[in-house]
Amino acid sequence: MKQMKRLLLAGVALSLTTASAIAEEAASKPAAEKPKLYNEVFNLRQKEYPNHLGFNDLHIQAIRHIKPDTDSASDPKLQVIVHHHCKAYDDGTLVCLMFPAGMKDQDKPIGFEYIITTEQYDSLPEEEKKYWHYHKTEIPRAKATLPDLTVEEAEKLLPAINETYGKVIYFQKLGDQFPLGEPYVLIVQNMPEQD
Repeated sequence: MKQMKRLLLAGVALSLTTASAIAEEAASKPAAEKPKLYNEVFNLRQKEYPNHLGFNDLHIQAIRHIKPDTDSASDPKLQVIVHHHCKAYDDGTLVCLMFPAGMKDQDKPIGFEYIITTEQYDSLPEEEKKYWHYHKTEIPRAKATLPDLTVEEAEKLLPAINETYGKVIYFQKLGDQFPLGEPYVLIVQNMPEQD
């Protein structure tokens, strides 16, 4: 029994010595460089929100993104908050999956918004431009917010977002169980005006 205790203690001592040597070696090496964010303008919190799902670089909430049933400014669908969960790309574009309830475990996207820079918008054919809305105009109308960012972070990001254009494409209507019928483009700038 005594010999077994000695062997056990010797094993523990050896483990501690090895762990200590490994820790000393790691401490002597220079700190690893901070990983580069692949889009530092639109992805302010890569570390807090790791890119394991892809569409979580930027979360935008906005109303006036659901096709109303009437031409009335008081149509309740105009007040539905649509959650945009966006992935930012190195070419300056973003693709935002749109969810009516967020991006929780069982939420399914009903459409997406493709976002491009002003320069990219200017290169589009004239006929195509009618499908795109200018964010500097539409962000205030949609009462858009950036709920995951601090006020300071949002203020820093807003000038970049303002100079982009978005095209909203739905493949499922709000309330439908499945994507039925044809996808459609929602021309946001033609939605009824609100206070």
